Amino acid sequence: MSDKKIITLLTDFGLKDIYVGTMKGIIAQINPNLKVIDLTHQIPPQNLFAARFCLLNAYPYFSTGTVHLAVVDPGVGSKRRAIAIELPIGFLVGPDNGIFSGVWESFHKENIKVVALTNSKYWRTDKPSKTFHGRDIFAPVAAHIASGVKLENLGEEINLESLVKLPLNNINLTPSGIVGSVQHIDYFGNIITNISSSYVIGKIWSVIVSNDGDLGRGKIISSGNTYADCELGELIAIIGSHGFVEFAVNGGSAEEKLDLKHGDKVEIVW
Repeated sequence: MSDKKIITLLTDFGLKDIYVGTMKGIIAQINPNLKVIDLTHQIPPQNLFAARFCLLNAYPYFSTGTVHLAVVDPGVGSKRRAIAIELPIGFLVGPDNGIFSGVWESFHKENIKVVALTNSKYWRTDKPSKTFHGRDIFAPVAAHIASGVKLENLGEEINLESLVKLPLNNINLTPSGIVGSVQHIDYFGNIITNISSSYVIGKIWSVIVSNDGDLGRGKIISSGNTYADCELGELIAIIGSHGFVEFAVNGGSAEEKLDLKHGDKVEIVW
């Protein structure tokens, strides 16, 4: 069994340009023995919600000690903080803009350490580009962490509660069900909520959605077990492989049919 340390990469860079390859080159310069795994580089440009969701659903499948490097960074070069987070299962490196909130909120706060990446000794250069912190700060820091550098050497410790969170509505129970919100829309146009399957297992349930926020006049979507449990072109609500309630169109796109966006409220009723 290999004992190579792992760095994962998640970005919105695409694969047309050299940005991803350049980051891998920086990592290899620091430690060519590290294993680099691409999660995805097809996050929609600047879509923080998509980055948050994809990272949240990927990290459990990696070994303890993995460094997750995520660069979806519309605030690059601004006053937004560059951070590294140490969790019981590994590390997160990237911008403080909410993309890590889904992961760190799933752990007990007392087991989490966060630093602002202020020690330029571990950057590629002490004069980083204003537009490519992935190359000049985040990739080298991730490589150093994976090579054994302690978090406290990378910069000043900061309060976990000061980190940016994305504005997702909380889960709220109602007399007849539960209200949540859209947290992700995937490549197929499936609309994924922040409502866990644990709320609906064993119940007969359906979903109410409305693109104007008025759930009282919303569209009702029946639930099923698979995408094929309805006619072609029809909407269905199911439990996705990620463990959240989602709704889809058999052979089509729920995103196109419903015109919902991240953060829109949805209601499950039973």
